[in-house]
Amino acid sequence: MRAPAALAPLRHPVFRALWLANLASNTGLFIQNTAAGWLMTSLDGRPIMVSLVQASSMLPVFLLALPAGALADIMDRRHFLIAAQLWMTAVSFLLCLLTFGDALSPWGLIALTFALGAGLAMSFPAWAATTPEIVPREDLVGAIALNGIGFNLTRAVGPAMGGMVIAWAGVGAAFLLNALCILVLVAVLLGWRRESARSRLPRERMMPAMRAGTRYVLATPAMHAAIIRAVTFFLFSSAVWGLLPLVVREELGLGPEAFGILLGCMGAGAVCAGLFLPRARALTDRGGLVMFSSLLGAGAMALLGLVPHWSAAALAMVVYGVAWIAAASTLQAAAQMAAPAWVRARAIGIYQMSFFGALALGSALSGVLAGRVGVPLAMTVFAGCAALGAVLVRRWPLDPPTFAPVPEAALARPEPPAPELRGLLHGGERRLMEVVRYRIPPGRRSAFLAAMEQVRLVRLRGGAASWRLYEDVAHPERWVELWTIESWAEHLREASRLTEEDRAVLARATLLHEGDGPPEAARYVNVRS
Repeated sequence: MRAPAALAPLRHPVFRALWLANLASNTGLFIQNTAAGWLMTSLDGRPIMVSLVQASSMLPVFLLALPAGALADIMDRRHFLIAAQLWMTAVSFLLCLLTFGDALSPWGLIALTFALGAGLAMSFPAWAATTPEIVPREDLVGAIALNGIGFNLTRAVGPAMGGMVIAWAGVGAAFLLNALCILVLVAVLLGWRRESARSRLPRERMMPAMRAGTRYVLATPAMHAAIIRAVTFFLFSSAVWGLLPLVVREELGLGPEAFGILLGCMGAGAVCAGLFLPRARALTDRGGLVMFSSLLGAGAMALLGLVPHWSAAALAMVVYGVAWIAAASTLQAAAQMAAPAWVRARAIGIYQMSFFGALALGSALSGVLAGRVGVPLAMTVFAGCAALGAVLVRRWPLDPPTFAPVPEAALARPEPPAPELRGLLHGGERRLMEVVRYRIPPGRRSAFLAAMEQVRLVRLRGGAASWRLYEDVAHPERWVELWTIESWAEHLREASRLTEEDRAVLARATLLHEGDGPPEAARYVNVRS
C-alpha cells in the first residue's frame, strides 16, 4: 500500500529520526505550557498574571531570535542545538524541584518560564535552517508541512496529557516529564553525524553576521510581506493563548483535564487541516489563504468569548486550530522560501522575532483588557481586531513575483587586486567601495532607473552597508553605481550569495549599457578613516 504523499519526507533517515524525536520534545513542551498556565491560576489568578505566563515564554524569541539565527548560521548547528536542549532540560528539572518543594512563587514561575523560552528561542532558527540540509529540494515543502503537522499533533496530545498528569500526579510531575521528553531529542542529536560545509573564507563574526541578516531582510520585499502579515495575525490571535486558562476556570467552571482537552481540540483541528492544506493551496494563493484563515480564526475567537458552554468552546478550539495551522504554516513557508541557505537561520530568526513579539504583546494586552472589561468581552474585541487586521494587510502579496526571462549578459567584473595590496586586504577589517560605471543612452534612462532600483536590493541583500547611484551632470549618459562592503572577506562572500534571480536582475541593468563590453567595475579599499 502506497504511503500518503504528505509522509514522503519520512523516507529520509535523518529527517525521520529528528522528526520523531521532536514529537517527544514538543509533547513535553505542551505538557510544560499546560502545567505552567494552570499553576499560575493557583498561585495568582489575576488575568494579567495568567497571561504573563504565556507572554514570558514568547518574549525570549523576540529578544534572542536574531543573535540565535546568526549563531546557527556561523556555528555547527548540531552542537548549537544540543547546547540549547541541555539548557532547557536543566530549567525543567529546576521547575520540578521547586514545585515539589512548594518553593515556587508567581514571579519565580514567570522567570523560569522565560528561561525555558530562551532555550526555545535559541533553537527555533536552527531547526528552521536544518530542514533544507537533511531533505532534498523536491521534498522541502513537504518536510516543512510535515513539521507543522507533527507540531500540531503534539499540540493535540500534549495538553490533554498534561491535564491528566496534573490531575493524577501534580504540576511538578508535568515539569519532570517535560525534562525527560527533551532528553529524547538530545539523544538523537548526539547520534546525528552532520556533515558541515567547508569554506576557505574565515567564519563570520557575530555582529557582522547579525548586520548582514538584518540587511537581507530589509532588502527583501517577500520577507516584508511575511512579517507584516504574521504580526497582524499573531498579535490578535494570541488572546486565545493568554485567556484560555481563565475561560476554562472562570467562564466554564471546569478543571485542568478540560483545559488540556480544549487545547487538544485545537491541536486536532490543526492536524486535520495540515493534511488538507495542499488541496487548499491549489485553490487560492498564499495571501488569500492567510486572509481566509485569519477571518476563520476571528470567528472562532468570537464564539469562544460569547458562548459560555463547553461544547461551543470545543468547537471554537477545533476551528481555531484549523485557522492557526493554515495561516502559520503558509506564512512560515513564505518566509523560509524567501531566504537562501547562507542567511536562512538569520532571516527566519527575524521573522520569528516579529511574530513571537506580537504573540507576547498580544497575550499581555489581552490580560490587561480582560482585567478591565472581563474575559468574554476582551476575547470578542480581539476577534474583531483580528478580522479588521486581515482585511487591512491583504495588499501585501506573499507569492513571489514572476519575471520574464532575461538574455544572458556579461556582468561587470573588476580586475584582481594588485599583489602589493593583498596584505592590506586580508590583514584587517578595512571597508571596501565597489564601483560600476555605465553608459546609458538618454532614451533608456527611465528603464535604467527602474532596473537599478532592483539592483539596489540585490547589493543590500548581498551585504552592502550602503548604496548610491550618481549621474554625470555634464554627460547625462554616464552613470556610476557605488556601494560599500564592511571588509574584504564580506566582499568575497558577496559573490557566493547571489541567487539566479539576483543574477537576472543584474543582467537586466547590464543589457541597458551601451558599449563594446560590459560596464567597467573597480574596487577601492579604505586606507584612512
